[in-house]
Amino acid sequence: MAAIESIVIEVAPTTQQVEAFYADVFSMGGRVQVRPSEAPATGFRGFTMSLVLSQPASVNSLMDNARDAGAMVIKPAAKSLWGYGGVLQAPDGTIWTVASSSKKDSGPANTHIDAMVLQLGVADVAASKQFYLDRGLTLAKSFGNRYVEFDTGTIKLTLNKRSALAKTAGVSPDGTGSHRLLISGDAGTFTDPDGFTWKSPLG
Repeated sequence: MAAIESIVIEVAPTTQQVEAFYADVFSMGGRVQVRPSEAPATGFRGFTMSLVLSQPASVNSLMDNARDAGAMVIKPAAKSLWGYGGVLQAPDGTIWTVASSSKKDSGPANTHIDAMVLQLGVADVAASKQFYLDRGLTLAKSFGNRYVEFDTGTIKLTLNKRSALAKTAGVSPDGTGSHRLLISGDAGTFTDPDGFTWKSPLG
């Protein structure tokens, strides 16, 4: 199984605040790293990250901590058909969904992250699906040309229509320039059809 080991987010040269945000607020450890980049990027960068927690109280706690640390709330946390969650934009501009499949609390709030998901917005879900299958990724779920999920270890990967992903995040799908994202894992070193770059940890 090809696994994603970490996500590297490229930020403006002042990376210290962003590093502190991910280490202290999201407690990402080595799963999310940052590195400086001057690559131009405007608007939606074509991807979002998702954190899955156990219950609404935990979602609220994490979103409050993130806002206090400099994140902007795009969508306040609320109930939906599928659960409970909201959307944040981190200080570096990355969009994060914080959610729980549960609509009711079962205990005190905690910030333990049950799952982390990298959601790529792509032009052609079917073509991108085949591209990744050809590179050894293991398919977990597939819903036609709308949504694909791969089993990539502790960081899951999903493919979504770019416009649908932006709509879910509550932002315009328009954007130009760099994704400002590097995906580190054992699938190899390559760039996918939508310009997302992967690199082997030893590459």
